[in-house]
This record gives sequence, C-alpha cells and structure tokens, in this order.
Amino acid sequence: MTFASIIVPAFNVSSTMRETLDALLAQTYANFEIIIVDDGSTDETAKIAAQYALDARVRLIRQANRGLAGARNSGIAAARGEVIGFCDADDLWMPEKLARHIAHLESNPQVGVSYSGSALINDAGDLTGQAQKPRLKNVDDIQIFKRNPIGNGSAVVLRRKVLDDIAYRPAHEKARDWYFDETFRQSEDIECWLRIALSTDWVFEGILGLQTHYRVNAGGLSAATDRQLAAWERMVVKLTPLNPAFFAVHTPVARAYQLRYLSRRAISDLDAPRALALTRAWIAQSRMPLFEEPSKSVVTLVANLVLTLLGPKVLGRVMALAARRRPEGAI
Repeated sequence: MTFASIIVPAFNVSSTMRETLDALLAQTYANFEIIIVDDGSTDETAKIAAQYALDARVRLIRQANRGLAGARNSGIAAARGEVIGFCDADDLWMPEKLARHIAHLESNPQVGVSYSGSALINDAGDLTGQAQKPRLKNVDDIQIFKRNPIGNGSAVVLRRKVLDDIAYRPAHEKARDWYFDETFRQSEDIECWLRIALSTDWVFEGILGLQTHYRVNAGGLSAATDRQLAAWERMVVKLTPLNPAFFAVHTPVARAYQLRYLSRRAISDLDAPRALALTRAWIAQSRMPLFEEPSKSVVTLVANLVLTLLGPKVLGRVMALAARRRPEGAI
C-alpha cells in the first residue's frame, strides 16, 4: 500500500489550522503521515501544531521563517512517502482526495503530477460559489505556462520521484536540497511546475471533482499584483535557458494570460484603476485569450467596464447575483 506524506506549511494560521488538520486526518486513505512545518510563526500556530503532533500520524518541524517554498522544502526533506501532497494551513481537502490521487497515480505510471479542481471558500470557510476547474488531460508545457492548470498549491499530489528529478542545491546551501525555489515569495508554484514540465518527461494530469477547498482572503489582492507580476517575469528570465525557443514563442501569450488573471484579482478587490491598467496591458500584449477563452475574457472586460463606469457597489451586486445563479462557476 502506497505510503503518502502530506506537507502543511504553516505561518501564523492559528485561526484556520485546526480545520485544515481535521480535514486531513479524516482522509479515507489510511496510509499517510502529516508533516506540519511551522515557519517561524509568532501566534498560537506552534502550540496548536504540537497538540496535533500527539497523534502518531502527525510530525512537527519548527524553523525560522523561510517562506512557503522553504517550508515545503523542509517538509519534503523530512517526508517518508512515495507520494507527496501539499495543503496550505488555511485550505481543506475533501475526505476522498488522497485516495483518489493515489488510485490515479497507481493506475497511470506515466503521470507524475496529479491534481484536482478546487472550490473557493472565503475567510469564514463558506463556499463563494466559484471554483477552479482546470484542464485535466493533454496538458503540456504550453498549457502549464499559459494557464497553470494546477491552480493552487493545495490541489497537487505528486510522486516523490518527480521532486527528486528536479532537486538542486544552491552554492550557499550546505545541507539541504531545494525543490521549490526559496528566492521566490510569489509564483513559486508555477516556477516549480514549469521546471518539471520543461526538464522531465513526467505527465501532468488531473482528476474529476473539486477535491480541494481553496481559501481566498478578502481585501488586499490588487496590492500584490505588482509583486506577483514581477515574480512571474523573474520566473521567465530564470527558466528561459532551459528552452530559449519555447519562451521566445510562448511568452507574449502567457504574459497576456497572467495580466488577465491579475486584472481579475484587481476586479475582485474592486480596485478600478489597477484593474483597468492590467486589462489594457493584457490586450496590448496579446489578444489570443479573447480567441482561446472568449467567455472568460469577455466577462473580464464587462466586469472591468461596470467597475470603472458604475462603481464597486453595482459590480458587487452583479457579482453576488452571478454567484447565486452559478453556484459552481469557474473562475
């Protein structure tokens, strides 16, 4: 029976971590361990984690703050599983998630990275009515670059062999390998997934269903768009040497998709000036998203127009009405 490790990076998440850990401990697949990596928390996170570590299935690692990538790397180093999953300490796994991913990987030896769709929840843990419903099959490096089908870090379960294939040790690091690049505090997920796609032969493939509940924090989204765009651009610079021709061809369209995504974040945060600037930027960069994903692109343009001309209150009412009419609307 395949042994699995679930890594839970945790930084100041005392308000949500109990719910996360309870959901993980309720997995129907029994052969697993949970590794909590307390990444220098200053609240009650470490105390709560220590209580859960009394369970034989749970281990606790404490370290000075290294960021999400650093916490995951520490967890990977400690993991004993042939299969590794990640669940941020404010997200939730559905009870059958691990079992379904294990079955998927066991039945498909060419698949290295398994993932699922995710339902979005708010700060209170309530479903928002939106969901990430990614492409599940025939996913190549182009789709990963443009659309990041995995969607969020809590959606993925992958083979340990995949991580071993991309491990490296920076010159300054004396004792531990890196899998995620710890110099990234944003875009660390897509940097890792794209590096796997460009440098290995492992297949990315998803399973049906919304097996993850992914928490979207209200407020402050648009303030991070500049930093996220900068991190994305740095990822392109870093990975271009792996395949210069690939990036020369696909970067403009991928950048347009990234700008469209960030514009949607700004719209959700009701930041009209930022949303408008990002929308203009993605249209100027490439209009391919309009042809490849016309519905989502048009909805983004209309929402931007409503926010700019009619204001946040009107857009808020429109978004609330749309959420009620489309309880599992894809984002």
